Amino acid sequence: MNIEQIYKDANALLEGHFLLASGNHSARYLQSAKVLEYPEKAAQLTDALAKMIKEAGIEVDTVCAPALGGVLAGYELARSLGVRSIFVEKQDGGMVLRRGFEVRPNEKIIICEDIITTGGSALKAAQAIEALGAEVVAFASLANRGFCRREGSQIDAKPECKLPSDVPFFSLEDFTFEMYAPDICPMCKEGSSAIKPGSKG
Repeated sequence: MNIEQIYKDANALLEGHFLLASGNHSARYLQSAKVLEYPEKAAQLTDALAKMIKEAGIEVDTVCAPALGGVLAGYELARSLGVRSIFVEKQDGGMVLRRGFEVRPNEKIIICEDIITTGGSALKAAQAIEALGAEVVAFASLANRGFCRREGSQIDAKPECKLPSDVPFFSLEDFTFEMYAPDICPMCKEGSSAIKPGSKG
């Protein structure tokens, strides 16, 4: 499966001048919502992700996603794995479980995002779940921005990665884009202005 081509076909691999959540700039941007708006594409991707997880022998009871960006990916991965789907939401700089969702002590949870960059949101989701007594057995995402090392990849984790090294991370593809601090951004020097296309834009 050519993940990059799937993103391109869905107009989800954008090219331009983008302001990232980190404050850095990039000429390329992944917009997974454009892939996930097509249920058949979402199913194709999460079925492939579920296959990787099953082949690794990971036992899972529930998939948990950080809202809002991970909810669709998490729901579809849960469907692919045949387990239930829940999500956590932001509160006071962390994440909390709301809406009547509950987890059992030692319940085996996979934290799923659409895209993992440094893994900060996924880590906060894991901390919220573990504080309730459940066990995070893996992290998963459709796409990996290359800061964290996914299972089966030759790319090593970078210092910015926030995911724990002793918990496996599954993703379909690495997308390593050049990023620039605003003061050295070549696109800024050419006179263009960065736009913020993500959910926080």
